[in-house]
Amino acid sequence: MVNLFLGPTHDLSFLYDDSEAIRVSSQEIATFIMQDEIVAVYNGRSEAGPRALGNRSILYDPRDPDGREKINNLKGRENYRPLAGTVLYEHASKWFDMSFINESPYMLYNLKVLSDKIPAVCHVDNTCRVQTLKKSFNQNYYNLIKEFYKLTQVPILLNTSFNLAGDTIVETVEDALNTFHSSDIDYLYFPEKGIII
Repeated sequence: MVNLFLGPTHDLSFLYDDSEAIRVSSQEIATFIMQDEIVAVYNGRSEAGPRALGNRSILYDPRDPDGREKINNLKGRENYRPLAGTVLYEHASKWFDMSFINESPYMLYNLKVLSDKIPAVCHVDNTCRVQTLKKSFNQNYYNLIKEFYKLTQVPILLNTSFNLAGDTIVETVEDALNTFHSSDIDYLYFPEKGIII
């Protein structure tokens, strides 16, 4: 299996008529995240399974000491709930204890955190549920994290599922827009079209 992006495709053509839509680059999105803006991503087909792997995700700066509380409050979850981190595969062993696995593309392992620079994704037991990311797995997501790395020297983004407490993970464009407009998410990003709302 190459990836878990097995959900249906959705028509995004109407977004070009949305007066709120603005063209952006992945570097601009990385800059927003670096400035403590919350970015929800709607990209391509949705992920199968219990994890958000970059196509239906809420992204944030892992360096923010108040990041876990901020994102859990946004989602309406308890503040102790942990949040995941997506790390570029080639940098994973510098940031997480990868001694017993080579990679974690499906976010199935909790690994010891090796740096104090990413408190928003570090749980109270000093672990993080990690997704290691190769460019071949999700090119748009990889490019975004790479741009964030260029700006911050941190090759990681906080990643949690694109939904609010009690809701299923966003599937359709309408789901994404409804969740965005009923929350404090700053930007809704459509990487395959290069636009934000």
